[in-house]
Amino acid sequence: MNKVSAVSASNVCLQFGDVHAVKNVCFELEEGRFLTVLGPSGSGKTTLLRLIAGFQQPDQGEIFIKGQTVRELAPNKRSIGMVFQRLALFPHMTAAENVAFPLKMRRFNARTISDRVKEYLHLVRLEGLGSRKINELSGGQQQRVAIARALVFEPDLLLLDEPLAALDRKLREEMQLEFRRIQKELGVTTINVTHDQREALVVSDQIIVMNYGEIQQNATPLEVYRSPSNPFVANFVGVTNLFHGMLESLKGQQVAIRISQQTLLGTSKSENSVLTQGVSVQAAIRAEQIRLFRGKSENRECEAYFEGRVTDVIFEGERILYELSVAALSDAPIRIIHHDQQDFSTFEVGEMVFVGWQSRDMHVFVVD
Repeated sequence: MNKVSAVSASNVCLQFGDVHAVKNVCFELEEGRFLTVLGPSGSGKTTLLRLIAGFQQPDQGEIFIKGQTVRELAPNKRSIGMVFQRLALFPHMTAAENVAFPLKMRRFNARTISDRVKEYLHLVRLEGLGSRKINELSGGQQQRVAIARALVFEPDLLLLDEPLAALDRKLREEMQLEFRRIQKELGVTTINVTHDQREALVVSDQIIVMNYGEIQQNATPLEVYRSPSNPFVANFVGVTNLFHGMLESLKGQQVAIRISQQTLLGTSKSENSVLTQGVSVQAAIRAEQIRLFRGKSENRECEAYFEGRVTDVIFEGERILYELSVAALSDAPIRIIHHDQQDFSTFEVGEMVFVGWQSRDMHVFVVD
């Protein structure tokens, strides 16, 4: 027997005037999985969430929840809990009253509501704070109230509309781990919308990357990060260097490309039918996959290496981001996340160094 997806979309489209907000979106999400829809502002991710919630209707295509189309189902008839960016908590109510509200609206047995509210306040680690008004709680505590309210009636689906965007970085990172813990503990199918790539990688079982209303890649976090499907995904997720060049030769998935006056090796997942000699390509390599050396003799593993001049040094606490200018690659700026913490103070602006990488780490894409 085929397993029914918790949520799926089939050729979903929505257009505002001449703008395709969502274009030919198709995906399936298994029950109990955590999906993040990731993309820049205007990519269509929030519109897709609103379509799933029922706040908007698609021009074409269908959305299914547990195998049933929801086109004719009003938002309040869908078994969906939501946490919004602005939380939409009731300021005149206590934390417990906010959590109880959806139970009262759904006419739960009044004698069971108090115990259920306590259970979900415990789940989000707010024991003993149920009597506090919303303005007496910190930002993180308010987030937890919103989560408890969205989950207390045990919905089939939890939707998160950038609920962490307004938090400071440290609190946002703490809440990302909380979302992951709660989702794993309850096993509730979850769809999260964010522009924060770290958040997507940390919390998700599955990531959909969107741009201009279209899905660019639908894969696991590891696949999205290590095997991006196109230059947009490669550049949007992580710190990535992009080079423009021309294809010289092809052998299996290994390609030789010409960048400036240099021939470099890389790997390609494009169809061989589009990989013809002379075609324009973009090569992508992540900043942490490039190595820094003071001299050629220090190179132990890199198949490609060049001399470059350090143009900027950015200290980020747990790492240092270097920017270099490489004459052999037409002075293309190269960003590098340096690995060796013992050498954090070694390289200075203006210093000549060597950079290198392995050919397997350079992904090559045909330019449309």
